[in-house]
Amino acid sequence: MQAILATQKIAFGKDMCPPWAVRRDRLQRLRKLVKQHQFEIADAISADFSYRPQEETRLLEVFPSLAGISHALSHGRGWMQPRRRCTGFWFLPARSRLLPQPLGVAGIMVPWNYPLFLAIGPLTAALAAGNRALIKMPELTPAFSALFERLIAQYFAPDEVAVINGDAQVAQAFSLLPFDHLLFTGSTKVGHDVMRAASTHLTPVTLELGGKSPALICPGDGSEAALRKAAEAILRGKCVNAGQTCIAPDYVLLPEAQREAFIRIAAEVFNRLYPAERAGKDYAAVVSERHFQRLQHLMQDAVEQGAQAHQLGQGAMQYSPRQMPPVLLTGVQDQMTVMQEEIFGPVLPVETYCTLPEAIARINQRPRPLALYAFGRDASEINTVLNNTISGGVTVNDTLLHIAQDDLPFGGVGPSGMGAYHAREGFDTFSKLKPVLYQSRLNLTWLAQAPYTARFEWLLKWMLR
Repeated sequence: MQAILATQKIAFGKDMCPPWAVRRDRLQRLRKLVKQHQFEIADAISADFSYRPQEETRLLEVFPSLAGISHALSHGRGWMQPRRRCTGFWFLPARSRLLPQPLGVAGIMVPWNYPLFLAIGPLTAALAAGNRALIKMPELTPAFSALFERLIAQYFAPDEVAVINGDAQVAQAFSLLPFDHLLFTGSTKVGHDVMRAASTHLTPVTLELGGKSPALICPGDGSEAALRKAAEAILRGKCVNAGQTCIAPDYVLLPEAQREAFIRIAAEVFNRLYPAERAGKDYAAVVSERHFQRLQHLMQDAVEQGAQAHQLGQGAMQYSPRQMPPVLLTGVQDQMTVMQEEIFGPVLPVETYCTLPEAIARINQRPRPLALYAFGRDASEINTVLNNTISGGVTVNDTLLHIAQDDLPFGGVGPSGMGAYHAREGFDTFSKLKPVLYQSRLNLTWLAQAPYTARFEWLLKWMLR
């Protein structure tokens, strides 16, 4: 790793501000890699999960990866241009500009849940900004990680982009390297360790973490039709990748009177989305036995403390023993482990409230989440939620979709992360926006220099008036 990093730093030193033609070529090669090998990629990820539908990988990983690259190709040249800033009155006619400048070598640490998209997204931003990159792939997806290493070596020179594979010890050593910027996607717990390691070299970090993202159903009109639409969106967001999504709805907040109807409607929605006759063909498995057992323990702990479990789905799933139909938990309490930790799987606690201010207060009592989902047609209720909660991002009347908007930044806040990427903000994350003042040949700075005579006192009084 140290040798590859040194090679990339030397290469960067020889070309510290590559022109758009070079950056465009790198992005086009990245797009070609993803597009030409999408089926091979989907098969490798499915093997790592023991089963994940190929269609799901192409929709949730291949499509947003290609869309993000296309967005960067369309806008990258403009992002590179100097940005005008106002110059103070007393310094005119000087000019102020921000010059976007590549940082150097970016380190990217990729999680296992979306190993393609969460590698390509940061890499797109880093390459558009003119950097080189070293990528640490997750150990829990060995088939895809090995494939991605081969593909990157096929499409890029080692001094442009390189991939590192290995276990937790390798990841720890990776985070200690003196990158010019380090982006980590993963759990809040590991995020602490990564930030601590990066501080050794004062490496700036972007942390994309997680947390308990709420789905809040506002009181609204209280109709079953409105509740059904909300339930459909929540189940869609919770069931893709079997809930192993950092912005998946982690718990539901809804009016007390709607609890029983929500449970009934959720069962109907799941049976329609994943009918028994398809035997789990469209539903992903939990990534490993350890994570499968963790989810079982979360449910067991909740039930032992008084929660009620409501399993959705009919019939057995036949594509993997780790396919786990979603379970709703009602009667949950704050002290239960399922309400303390990010679930990251198909378990969905359902909490009730009496008033909207009570629901908002409950959200704000918990660490700031990576995502928040608000459902309702009353604009005043939605605005109340938006103005009185803080989260990394929001989708109103649906789930997950804000991450797929190429012109919106993606990132957390507080315990759910720091910094952002995607869109122009991703370009800026991997750039130094260097402030530059261009002094004019004709200027009045000589009026403010020594010796400090009466003329200077008159000028200073005018400036301070």
